[in-house]
Amino acid sequence: MEQIVQYIKPELLIVAVILYFIGVWLKQAQTVNDKYIPLILGALGIALCAVWVLATCPFHTGPEIAMAVFTAIVQGVLVAGLSTYVNQIIKQAGK
Repeated sequence: MEQIVQYIKPELLIVAVILYFIGVWLKQAQTVNDKYIPLILGALGIALCAVWVLATCPFHTGPEIAMAVFTAIVQGVLVAGLSTYVNQIIKQAGK
């Protein structure tokens, strides 16, 4: 887990926590099939990271825009993966 956290921007670690609780809520609500929860969390992670990137980065050139899109996608996938990873650790520790 430490290796994953090294790649996530410290400001975005809270997004992983938020996604964890959203995942728990989706599981308890039983409105969504379990196999779709990681996809939903991934999409939400990318969207939330995109908001952060838009709020913190200047966009003047094409490469800056491309880097912002890349950053939002990579950080979103990483925080969603971290939240799913933490969920699995908690499940396995309970067994």
